[in-house]
Amino acid sequence: MQESSANAMTSLGQEELIHFAARYQQLMLLYEGGIKQITTKLDILNREHRVRGMRTPIETVKSRLKTPKSIAEKLARRGIDLSIDSIVENLNDVAGVRVICPYISDIYSVRDMLLSQADVRLYQEKDYIKNPKPNGYRSLHLVVEVPVYLSDSRQMVRVEIQIRTIAMDFWASLEHEIHYKTDVEEIPEGVVQELSQCADIIAQTDSRMEAIAVRLHQVAPERGTVLDL
Repeated sequence: MQESSANAMTSLGQEELIHFAARYQQLMLLYEGGIKQITTKLDILNREHRVRGMRTPIETVKSRLKTPKSIAEKLARRGIDLSIDSIVENLNDVAGVRVICPYISDIYSVRDMLLSQADVRLYQEKDYIKNPKPNGYRSLHLVVEVPVYLSDSRQMVRVEIQIRTIAMDFWASLEHEIHYKTDVEEIPEGVVQELSQCADIIAQTDSRMEAIAVRLHQVAPERGTVLDL
């Protein structure tokens, strides 16, 4: 895969390579702008909750741009030639934002608050919380389009947003460590089942913790600004 993408680049002439590099930089600028649009919106929503004395639905926000190597390899796996147009048309996760929430209900609250904004357009949604992956992975994935304003134009940019709880993120981080940072080419079926069972236990813990928070709010309604769900 790496060889095919390297060969594609070396087959370009020097002028074409310079032109590609310049356009690639411009494209990454747009994706960076898309990330900033989303992270700024999330920060404002969280700050609004604090100012109003409400419990904040967002614990942390992380973001990343896909590396050139990762972009080239993903296109190669799909049998797609590397070009600026093929990146834009075929990859929805070049710009990525991950939102970590305390509770499951917060995930859908954040989703609704974001999508209610006039300049956020939903392109794709995959709910792995209601429909977990076979290995137990849970998260809400949104691909949205947001405007990025340049000096002479407005460009719509796709950003992938993954929204999950602290517990879901804990599982996903360890699963990634086990799956991608070991020398085992294929995870044995028994291990996949164990990972899925661990994910189920974590999902039950998520639900129980939220239920406890709701009960506390019912017992002490005067503290609803802190525990309001």
